[in-house]
Amino acid sequence: MSITHIRVGTEDFSLDEEIARVRAESPAAGGIVSFVGVVRNRNEGTAVSRMTLEHYPGMTEKALAKIVDKARERFHLIDVIVIHRVGPLEVGDQIVLCLVSAAHRGEAFEGCEYIMDWLKTEAPFWKKEETEAGSRWVDARESDEHAKARWS
Repeated sequence: MSITHIRVGTEDFSLDEEIARVRAESPAAGGIVSFVGVVRNRNEGTAVSRMTLEHYPGMTEKALAKIVDKARERFHLIDVIVIHRVGPLEVGDQIVLCLVSAAHRGEAFEGCEYIMDWLKTEAPFWKKEETEAGSRWVDARESDEHAKARWS
């Protein structure tokens, strides 16, 4: 049995619980790789006190599902869990979890990295940071586009 779980919402997540679920459901998995993104206190040389993430409900989940489907096929992934938080977040809060399993570690590492590279540029999320100078919307970085392009 394999798991595909995509969730976008305000609730936090537990990495330990998600890994335990994959281990219990997928004995064929030889490797589990995860990435947890967190709110950092600086961006582009400016102090950040908090951020707010917005999304387009329904469209965001569909975009994530397409990314996951491509990664599952390309890297022979067994399980994929993508949880992305929205709403106001404080420095140190978890933003995103990408957890994948595969028969072998190489496929799991590549699958996780592929999903994150595509998520950063293709999923419809909007990020607003709070700084000493006020609020600012953050655009995708050129480095995110370069990271995605290497998978083409």
